[in-house]
Amino acid sequence: MASLVVEIHVPLHESEKLPETAYAFPWIDEIDEFLFEIEEQGQAKVFDDGEEFGDVYVFFITGADENTLLRVASRAVTLGGVPHGAFAMVTDDEAGEFGLGRRVDLPLP
Repeated sequence: MASLVVEIHVPLHESEKLPETAYAFPWIDEIDEFLFEIEEQGQAKVFDDGEEFGDVYVFFITGADENTLLRVASRAVTLGGVPHGAFAMVTDDEAGEFGLGRRVDLPLP
């Protein structure tokens, strides 16, 4: 039986106002830390390591019902410095590739 997975797609925009030598996407680490804390609290699980996919960076969460996972995704994309335009894809662990499933705009209202 397939397990529910929510993909969090965040546009790969460089953070503004960073020193020239700074990492251009510090929000990736911030979301990773947030998701690690969520996992430690038992609210959801990180399904796989995040990765670049075209013009977005994708994070993967599972281990809870759809509403909980979408709320976690919504909170993740409201962290400081995260680019606007993020969305979630509600899918499962048997999907053949990223971006398949139902799209949900983030953050949730």
